[in-house]
Amino acid sequence: MDINQKFGLKLRALRAKKKLTQEKLADLAGIDYKYVQMLEGKDPPSPTLNTVEKLAKAFKMRIAKLIDF
Repeated sequence: MDINQKFGLKLRALRAKKKLTQEKLADLAGIDYKYVQMLEGKDPPSPTLNTVEKLAKAFKMRIAKLIDF
């Protein structure tokens, strides 16, 4: 499993834990929900640092915690 897949699994787990839909998370992060779908998908793209920062802010956590897998 590569790092992008690990990130996608972490993203999905955190989103489920917070009971957020992909659409709601995307709205909170200021990104397109289709991009969230792609990040959680089977062959996810590499997120930019800017996207990781937006997602961390949406989850109200530090970037380091979001990418700790």
